[in-house]
Amino acid sequence: MKILWITNTLFPDICIELGISVPFIGGWMHSGAKALLNENSEIKLAVATLYKGKELRSIYLNGITYFLLPNKLNNRKYESALESYWRTINSQFKPDIVHLHGSECPGGLAFIKACGNRNVVVSLQGLVSVYEKYYYGGISRYTLLKNVTLRDLVRLDTIFLQHSNIHKRGLWEKEILQSVYHVIGRTLWDKIHTWALNPSANYHFCNETLRESFYAGNWEIEKCERYSIFLSQANYPIKGLHKMIEALPLIIRHFPSVKVYVAGNDFITNRRWKLSGYGKYITSQIGKYRLKDIIIFTGNLSEKDMYERYLNSHVFVCPSSIENSSNSVGEAQLLGVPCVASYVGGMSNLISHRKTGILYRFEEIEMLANGVCEIFYNDTLAIELSKKGKEEALFRHNGKINAQQLCSIYESILR
Repeated sequence: MKILWITNTLFPDICIELGISVPFIGGWMHSGAKALLNENSEIKLAVATLYKGKELRSIYLNGITYFLLPNKLNNRKYESALESYWRTINSQFKPDIVHLHGSECPGGLAFIKACGNRNVVVSLQGLVSVYEKYYYGGISRYTLLKNVTLRDLVRLDTIFLQHSNIHKRGLWEKEILQSVYHVIGRTLWDKIHTWALNPSANYHFCNETLRESFYAGNWEIEKCERYSIFLSQANYPIKGLHKMIEALPLIIRHFPSVKVYVAGNDFITNRRWKLSGYGKYITSQIGKYRLKDIIIFTGNLSEKDMYERYLNSHVFVCPSSIENSSNSVGEAQLLGVPCVASYVGGMSNLISHRKTGILYRFEEIEMLANGVCEIFYNDTLAIELSKKGKEEALFRHNGKINAQQLCSIYESILR
C-alpha cells in the first residue's frame, strides 16, 4: 500500500539532511509515521511538505520518501503553481491513499484541485474555521485597538489582520472538508463540526501518537519545583496567558512563592519597537498585578527541554480559549504531570474532571485559580490526578494501537 502524507511541517530527518533547524512543532507526526511503518511493513510512505527551496525535490531517508515543494507565498495565499508539482508527485509516486495532516493550508487544497479527491482523507488537528470565533480570547476590540503598536503597523500584523488571516485559512479549510469523503478526528467536538460542515463525510476515529520521549518519564511530587506552573504556548490571545495572569493574584494570596514558566520566546521584555500589540497588553497586565518576577519565559524548548520542564513543574495549565485536543496536555499526562485546563472544544475527551485533571470554564479565572490551588494544597489529589491521567494517556496515545487503527482506516477507504 502506497501512502502519501501531506504535512505542514518538515520532519526532523529531512531538516537535518537540509541543514536547517528542526521545528519545535509537529514532532508527533514523525512519531506516528515511525509507528505506522513498524506496524505494517507493506506500507510505502511518502511525506510531502512545502519548503523554502526553489525546486521540487525528492529525497529518500530512513524508509520514507520526502517530496519538497517550493512555496514562495509561505501559505499566506493560494498558490496555483503548486498544482503542477502535485500532478508530478501523484504521477511519480502513484499513491493508493492521500492523507492530509491538517485541514486549513492551501497546499492540501491545491492537491485536491490538481489530482481530485479520490481516496483522500483529512486528519483534523484544529479547526481554524471555528477557532476564528475565539481568536481574541475574550479581550474587547477596544482594548486590542488601544494596544496596537508601531511594530504591528509597520509589519501589517495587527491582531485584527491576524484574525483576518485565520478567517482566510478557515475558508480554505471549509473548501477542503466539503471536497472530501473521509475525515479522521479524535474528539466529539471535531466530529460534530465535521458533521456540520459536511454531513456526507465518513468520520473515522483515531488518536494521535505523541513524541517518543514523553512515554518514558514519570513525574514525582517530591522532585518537582513546588508551586510552579507551566504553560506550553502563549504569544497570541487564543492560548490564554492573559487569563492565567488574571488568576494569579488569587493564587498568590495563598501561595506567594508561585512561579509561572511559559515556553516560547519572551515577546514582552526589551522588545522596544518590536513589541506586538498582544505583548503590549500582557506587559500592562503584568505591571497592573505586579507579576514581573513571577512570570518566566523559558525560550523555545527542544523535546528534551520540554520533557524536563514538564517534570519540574507542580502543575501544567492549558488556559486556551479554544482547543480541539491539546497535544501539550497529552504530553503532560503521559509524564504524569497534574493538569488544569479550560473546558473548551474537545478537552473533555482528554480530561475527566477531578479524575484525570481539573477542568474549568475559560472565562472563570476564579475556577482556574482554585483548581491550581487545590493541587498545590493537596498532595493526595495531585498524586491521584497524576496516576489516573498517566494511565488514560498511555492508552489514548498508544503508538501500536493507533497505528493499527490508522491501517484499518486506510483499508476501509480502499474498500
